Parts: sequence; C-alpha cells; structure tokens
Amino acid sequence: MIAAAVAVLAPAAGAKVLLVGTYHGVKGQFKTIEAAAKVAKRGDWILVAPGDYKTTKSVAAPGTGGEFPAGVLITAPKVTLRGMNRNTVIVDGTQKGPACTDKPADQNFGPSAKGGPAGLNGVEVWKADSVDVENLTACNFLGGSGGDGGTGNEVWWNGGAESGKIGGWGYLGEYLNATSFFYNPNTKLSQVKREVSAAEYGIFSSNWDGGTWLNTYASNMNDSGYYIGACQQECNQVVNDAWAEYNALGYSGSNSGGSLVVKDSQFDNNEDGFDTNSQNGDNPPPQNGSCPNNGVSPITHTHSCWVFMDNDVHDNNDPNVPAAGSAAAGPVGTGMSISGGRFDTVMDNTFANNGAWGNIIVPYPDSGPPCTGGQLNNPLLGTGSCLYDEWGDAVIDNKYSHDGFFGNPTNGDFEQLNFNAGNANDCFSGNTDASGQLDSGSQLLETEYPSCTGTQAVANTNGPFLSQVLCDSGDEIGGVSACVPTDHYPRVTTINNGLHPLPSKSKLPTMPNPCKGVPKNPWCGGSKKKATRQA
Repeated sequence: MIAAAVAVLAPAAGAKVLLVGTYHGVKGQFKTIEAAAKVAKRGDWILVAPGDYKTTKSVAAPGTGGEFPAGVLITAPKVTLRGMNRNTVIVDGTQKGPACTDKPADQNFGPSAKGGPAGLNGVEVWKADSVDVENLTACNFLGGSGGDGGTGNEVWWNGGAESGKIGGWGYLGEYLNATSFFYNPNTKLSQVKREVSAAEYGIFSSNWDGGTWLNTYASNMNDSGYYIGACQQECNQVVNDAWAEYNALGYSGSNSGGSLVVKDSQFDNNEDGFDTNSQNGDNPPPQNGSCPNNGVSPITHTHSCWVFMDNDVHDNNDPNVPAAGSAAAGPVGTGMSISGGRFDTVMDNTFANNGAWGNIIVPYPDSGPPCTGGQLNNPLLGTGSCLYDEWGDAVIDNKYSHDGFFGNPTNGDFEQLNFNAGNANDCFSGNTDASGQLDSGSQLLETEYPSCTGTQAVANTNGPFLSQVLCDSGDEIGGVSACVPTDHYPRVTTINNGLHPLPSKSKLPTMPNPCKGVPKNPWCGGSKKKATRQA
C-alpha cells in the first residue's frame, strides 16, 4: 500500500512554534525563514507571515563540501514549514527589487564556484524525514554554471543527490507554487540552448521514499515543473492535484518506479507535457514501474504499480519555454512520453490538442557505462551507446481529442517503438477518440497488442515514427537533421516573452485554515502579546 495518505497528526510533545515576520500586527521571533530553520528541532513548526523574503545569503547541505546551496535549508526531521497564505508568502531567489523580478541585476546567482556562480536552491530539505512544506510560493532560484540540477530547484526534498541511495523517508508538500520570471536575457536563437542561468526544477524529490504532493503549481522551468527521481522501485509517492505549465517538461521522472501514482492533475502549455524515463544519471536505472516483490497494485490489479490516471493533458505545443540539456529534446506537441520506461500504466486520462501525439512510448538512447539495466553498445546506436529499451507498458481506457493536428506522418493519438525483441509486450485497449475512431496507427496497436500478457514482443523499430520523433526533438543523424522538407514542428522564436505570470489567486487556493493542527501560539489561538524575539 502506498504510504501517501494525508493525515492530521497531533503536534509532537514539546514542539515549538517559530514565527517569522509579522502577522495581524503580532511580531514573530524571526525576521528570516532561514534563521528559524537553522534553530528548528525535531517536530517544530515554522509559521511564516505574508511577505517577500529575499535571499541574500545561502547555506550548503552538511557534509557535501558546499554542494546544493539553498536559501532555506531544513535538516531536522518532522519539521513543518507553513506559510500563512500560499500566494503572499514568497520565498524569493532575488536579492533586491520587487518580488520575483526579472531584472538581471536583482538576481542571486549563488556562491562562487569553479567556472562561475553555483546557483541556488530555494527551500531544500536535506535527508530529514517527514518534513512538510506548505502554503507558500518559491520563485527565481536559478541553476548554476554547471547546469547539473544541483541548484535551480524551488522546493527540493533531497535525500542525497548523486549518491545512488535512498536518504529520506516521508514528506508532504501542499498548497505550493513554484515558478521563475528570470531567464538568460540573451534571446539570440544561436544561444537559446546555451543559457547563462534559469530555474531548473519546480517541486523536486530525489533519493526519497514516501511522500505526497497535493494542490500544487509549477511553471517556467527549463527542465521540469515536477521531478521525482533516483528512487528506483521504492518511490512510494503520490502526485495529486498538480498543475504544470510553460515548462520544458511538465513532469520528469528518471529511474523512479515501484509504487508511484500521478492522478487528478493538469499538464498544459508545456513543450512536452509529461516524461518518465530511464537513463544514465540519477542512478541507479532503470525506470521500472513493476510492483516490488511481485506484488499486485490495488489500482491496476496487475503487477504494475506505477500509475498515471485521471489526468488532463492538453495543449502541450509550446517551444518558447526555457529548455536546456536533455529536456530541451522533449518532442514539442506531445502530451506524455514514456522513454525507456517499463511496466508503467497510463489509464483513464484525457489527452487533447497535443499537436504531435497524445502519448508515445519509445526507447531512451544514452551513452556510456555503467548502463545499469540498459544495453551497452547497442548495434543500432554504435560503440559507447547505452540503450534503455521500453517494455511492459499499458495504455488503457484513455480519451483522445484533436491530438496529432500538426499533420506530420504518424502524428496522432498514440504511438510506440522498441528496438529489441524478447521483452514483455506493451498493451493498448479501451482507448477512444472524440472523432469517433482512433487514428490508424493507434487502431493497429490496439488490434495487435490488446492485453499485457508478458508475451515476448518482437522488435518494432517503426521507422516512420522514429524519424518523426527525431525530427520533432531536433536531433541529428550523422550531423544531418532527421527532418525532411515536408515536416513541420513549432520551433523556438523567443524565450523571455514566453515566461508567464502566475494564474489568478482564485485558481491557486490558499490553505483554508493555516492554524489547523498547530500548537497554541500568538498567531493561532494564543496570546496577542509579541513573541519572544530571537533573530
């Protein structure tokens, strides 16, 4: 059973409530969130009054030699960081100017590092179990010169990035906004993929086991709005009521499997709406959605515990979003991509107005050892390659509407290819199109593979589809574009004007009662006297 239910627990015995800012005329003990986080002990609460909390300093995760610097670092377990209003408590990566300003001179690019500024994370939970982050907005925390994902993350549960091990257990992130309004001001097309800096991930979990994101929003990220990675087959996480838009990828999940459920969420106006994959990175691979210990999912009633269900995936056709690294190769106009993923279930979703495909299942070509779970030196890719083929995935009972309208060959509802024979077959059944029938390619898949029986599949290199995916992604073969003159996919024209403001507050509801469950304190049912000042 997935450890993800949101429970209202009694406050820990002896827990303190640390108050930041001034709320309803009552001053808290702290002026900054980081000052409160620094002294927080196991089970404490940190409440934050409305305000723009700038980031002028940073603190690095302990024992990392300065890696993963953050504006707010939480290292004590069972701490709850809660804003008193989702939209007006702002953890701000800028060091001056208006909240979340787009002016280059106002940004905080983080501490100095070899090759340039290191970048900065926003709220970072470092190997601290059962830490909740709630009811606030984080913005403008930017990646560094290395572009390695170690910074540029707005809210991050970090269980030990790059360790290859699980280092954190349990969390709740709810009523959160994660965005950025700054991007490399140089908009010359020749430099679009050579960013100086941009925000990378919105709401992020890595090397973690167990947790829930509920009622959250993420936009304007150059990698993905949401990311769950490096949790192997023990993710045990739920994404519920998420909204991702204007990102390179609405969601990205590398090597994250086992029990992982994404449901009742919206992915729109991204380059590629949703992508889960296997790769050499955020080790160990692969992305395997099969239930641990040969278990059976209570949702799918199969051995697939990775489930994407009841989501609305639409209008993911925007090339004018921040994009860097492999995320920049996400095929524009695609609602959902499973890239080298295995035993994943896609069920009961709506895919609409995605110009290339509603969803696709493809291998993930990578390079070099260790290539754990992949095929080193694949004959099709050559020496030094690492192929993560896909298998055992299920696409069932989804609704499609006006997908594939770009009109290139194979564009349509859904498509699939696999390079190697002998692995478990994918399956496709019960899917419908609002036009009255699925496109011909999708119909063929439903006819040939109606059920996931574990039958050894034959190789299906699907040349026409492969060519279109490569063209759409901007890939080259031997230095030559994979596109032919008749292919047409949207291309980048400008980025800066493509950064979007947050939706209206009515669309991003704040927590109804931010005092619920909090021990008595001057802001929540306590004395109106000023709290004892500490920092």
